Amino acid sequence: MGNFLAGKVIAVTGAGRGIGRAVALACAAHGARVVVNDYGVSIEGGEPSSEVAAAVVEEIAAAGGEAVAVADDVATMAGGQRIVDTALERYGRLDGVVCVAGILRERMLFNMTEEEWDPVVATHLKGTFTLFRAASAVMRKQGYGTLVGFTSGNHQGSVAQANYASAKGGIISLVRSAALGLHKYGVTANAVAPVARTRMSANVPMELTEIGEPEDVAAFVVYLLSDRAREQKITGQVYTVAGPKIAVWAQPREVRAAYSADGWTPEKLAESLPVTVGTDPMPMLAQLEAMAAAAAKGERPNR
Repeated sequence: MGNFLAGKVIAVTGAGRGIGRAVALACAAHGARVVVNDYGVSIEGGEPSSEVAAAVVEEIAAAGGEAVAVADDVATMAGGQRIVDTALERYGRLDGVVCVAGILRERMLFNMTEEEWDPVVATHLKGTFTLFRAASAVMRKQGYGTLVGFTSGNHQGSVAQANYASAKGGIISLVRSAALGLHKYGVTANAVAPVARTRMSANVPMELTEIGEPEDVAAFVVYLLSDRAREQKITGQVYTVAGPKIAVWAQPREVRAAYSADGWTPEKLAESLPVTVGTDPMPMLAQLEAMAAAAAKGERPNR
């Protein structure tokens, strides 16, 4: 297909299905040797099996590429380390990591249990940390490398996925921290917020007007892992990929400020804040209200 990643070694988590699988196949098609990680669990995080990772390795080999399967749980420090160790032992190097692994356990916040919170945050956020941590130690010494985390537009907030949204928001902060902390060592870090047809998106209770295929996301990840992206100084960024659409998210920044020379009181704030500082409109809240209006008319809401 191409040689964007010729000679590189890339590790991909959650690579047994969906976007992760597409990323692993695309990396191999562009010349990379791939460490295919997938714990092989269901969408809720149960019933682990190593078969899905091995199947992707077979696909890559059948197409003339090189890959190795690692079925460890990325939510453990040992699992993240083993992925990196496998890359070094098998191929002698590690150029990039892509953290796609994730699960869902939906519940309204007031009903969410610890058993529904912990595994989701562990798989998404800690699972990104464990691989970033192990990989960055190698990349710091070698003076180059690329870290790619996977977030979601739901980092803005979610009605019934506070666990997932919190983890995805945490991944953005982790990516930005990695970009800042590893910049002087020649390591880049970015996040991708995909909108693609997968077993997760199949459960979204609305019509997604902007959506693509896992292969669309994979093409963008190959670019982020390439020397071209490094030369163009792409780091600390969050990108949405939705079919033909690619968008970059704004960096966090203050919108407005007000000052009081003699300090603030609740009374003074009640008078001043609405007209001086005000609020920053919450797009997701507006969408929620539009969805409710559509549902009241018996229509399927769009997003």
